[in-house]
Amino acid sequence: MKHIESRSNPLFKQLYKWQSSAGRRGEPVILDGIHLCEAWLGVGRPPQYAIFDIDRIDEPQLVALRERLAPEVCLTLSGTLLGGLSGFNTNQGVLFVVQPKLDTLPQRLKESIVILDRIQDPGNVGTLLRTCAAAGIKRVFASTGTATLWSPRVLRSGQGAHFALRLHEQADLEALLATLEIPLVVTSLLDAQDLFATTLPAQCAWVFGNEGQGVDEALSKRAELRLKINHDLTGTESLNVTAAAAICLFEQRRQHLNRNA
Repeated sequence: MKHIESRSNPLFKQLYKWQSSAGRRGEPVILDGIHLCEAWLGVGRPPQYAIFDIDRIDEPQLVALRERLAPEVCLTLSGTLLGGLSGFNTNQGVLFVVQPKLDTLPQRLKESIVILDRIQDPGNVGTLLRTCAAAGIKRVFASTGTATLWSPRVLRSGQGAHFALRLHEQADLEALLATLEIPLVVTSLLDAQDLFATTLPAQCAWVFGNEGQGVDEALSKRAELRLKINHDLTGTESLNVTAAAAICLFEQRRQHLNRNA
């Protein structure tokens, strides 16, 4: 197993460059920690590199992880150097360098999707991806202005949900809307139906909007269905976008599981 001792090592410089790019489209991504690395292997994808802390290499979890890897992809670093590659300046003992799959826009969209409209908080975006995966959504589109899907903080919040989804960043919404064979559905406080009193379509394109401004007005006007979630919170106009998305997606799931039963 190759060991890197110095920051001046060319491979370390390349690793640091990838870490600094923080999920830029087309660049390799660094996965930080055992959970994310195991999740990546769980979908049958090998890493480009697997980087271990030389001082923790014999810890049982790291040994078990290493045994699942080809020897030629494994490297060791000191804990200090490894921590410098983490997006959080921490050392969880292992990092993977991986190449995310870039999905292209299908010619027609017939199954439920989620569109993230300018959602800026990385924690919210990661949680939304986890919610989508849990609710059975397979494809998520992020508009310009949404936090970078493969950035370290979104990855940490997503907890491996990325690997179960087809993800599209900087989505061209006009091109996307032209492919829809399903209704466009938005959450809104204006001119909207009660979610729980509405029969939801089995398949639709959900749009969840910016934390402060909600769904873009022009996009909302093109929706075939606008929904609101009635609640009892006084002094609060709307729920957090992650809570609202979870309620909507699982209400759709509940209605159609019941009908199928």
